[in-house]
Amino acid sequence: MRFNHNDTTIRAALSEDEVNDLGIIELLFFSYRDFTADPDKQLETMGFGRAHHRVLYFVNRKPGMSVAELLDVLKITKQSLARVLKQLVDNGHIIQLTGETDRRQRELYPTVSGRELILSLTQPQSNRIAAALAESNVTEKQIIQNFLKAMVNSDQRDQIDSLPLSR
Repeated sequence: MRFNHNDTTIRAALSEDEVNDLGIIELLFFSYRDFTADPDKQLETMGFGRAHHRVLYFVNRKPGMSVAELLDVLKITKQSLARVLKQLVDNGHIIQLTGETDRRQRELYPTVSGRELILSLTQPQSNRIAAALAESNVTEKQIIQNFLKAMVNSDQRDQIDSLPLSR
């Protein structure tokens, strides 16, 4: 990055006068940081990262999903997915099968070790959510779910509804 010496140094913090809802933005940053911390540590010991976590998660949530469906959910390139998927297949966490109705499609399924891994990654996250929700009532939980769903682009919300028990 090139530094322009003509720029004036700003000493005042970004404020609500410039951007609305800074408190919520910060809460999202901090909660995501802590939400991903435990799985990140475990993944790092295996040479995996968050992309591996996401692939494992969605393949376990919807076994048999096609590679095309997964690309659409994750919004990543085929090249990025290919590297991550190869590692997960080579390590025995996911298996690719030829599609039953369309032989050109590749369907993705978790293996037993893939299911065990995603359970160990998501359990700390589930515990964190349960502890946070324990401080909320049923109405607040629904408000939280509605808010988070509303944060997803409206044309992509059907992906949430396509997962089992996502409502």
